[in-house]
Amino acid sequence: MSQQVVISGVGVWHPDDSITNEELVESYNAYADAFNEENKAQIESGDVSAMPYSSAEFIEKASGIKSRYIYKKEGALDISRMKPKIAPRADDELSHQAEIAVEAAKLALASANVSASEIDAVIVSCAYTQRAYPAIAIEVQEALNIEGFGFDMLVACSAATFGMHRAYEMLCAKNATRVLVINPELVSPQINYADRDSHFIFGDVATATVLELAETAKSEHVYDVLSTKALTKFSNNIRSNFGYMTRAEDVDPYGPDKLFHQAGRKVFKEVCPLAAAHIEAHLASHDITPSGVKRWWLHQANINMNTLICKRLLGRDADRTEAPIVLDEYANTASAGSVIAFGLNHEDLVAGDVGVLCSFGAGYSIGSLVIRKR
Repeated sequence: MSQQVVISGVGVWHPDDSITNEELVESYNAYADAFNEENKAQIESGDVSAMPYSSAEFIEKASGIKSRYIYKKEGALDISRMKPKIAPRADDELSHQAEIAVEAAKLALASANVSASEIDAVIVSCAYTQRAYPAIAIEVQEALNIEGFGFDMLVACSAATFGMHRAYEMLCAKNATRVLVINPELVSPQINYADRDSHFIFGDVATATVLELAETAKSEHVYDVLSTKALTKFSNNIRSNFGYMTRAEDVDPYGPDKLFHQAGRKVFKEVCPLAAAHIEAHLASHDITPSGVKRWWLHQANINMNTLICKRLLGRDADRTEAPIVLDEYANTASAGSVIAFGLNHEDLVAGDVGVLCSFGAGYSIGSLVIRKR
């Protein structure tokens, strides 16, 4: 098929620095001790709630996470700071987010066996961009000397799959010949390191994929995109309120409500059946049953969510070969999780094997691609 769109390359980049559960808990508990001592009188009077303690065991049991990569470790574990220390850069310097995007892009280009000059569209799609404009995608386009166009997309944890959806449509419409989709998830600045229920969730990473038409693909591992499917359903259960409006609202621009926060139990209860039904319907549109899927590259937010979704689809637990887990090392990397799972667990597939890339998260938003190895 002359119009068959394929994924021809994938790249996964992570920072050198990482933080283990044990390191994170030691810092958090020390902060809790200091807070509780400083507010002892108000806590005893009932006016202030004492900060609870955490443990590495609690984190792993609740999420499956054991460690996470972080762009800049300095400051994140300092109880007098509780946030990473990232030096500002001048307007004429490459931004932090563009820098990690370029690293992932280079890996994806090498995987696809193409040069930057053969790309004509760049999509940067992620949970947060470090500024409103100019677009990070256009900055990356300039850094890689790519002719054509680029733009940013924000779809929270489904940004990567939604970005690939847009690439697929652009290729089908002949508006582009090769598209580079990049997910530079620099999430650590939005983490509330003083919140027991969320301080452990996220890690920093950047992923990238190359999509093109099958007739031009020249890499070793090529995957037909059989179709894409998207769903959004509004929910406040996962939210981040940081934005430019705070200047006019006369509120704390860095208050807890401006950072990532969620109602975790509600998310688990509502998203799992929604995602399972979405995937099942997507497969059914190709007359494929879940048992016919060789590999599940699912969003990496919580191991218990992935376990339940696979069980709903397969009627049994999926093993780590069928549904790879990477969040133990990477933690939740927002939209990049399913791409990491794909990037690190696809080369063993053979021609004809079918896989599902699926993300789910804030919005709510769910995005999936059904792909088949060539």
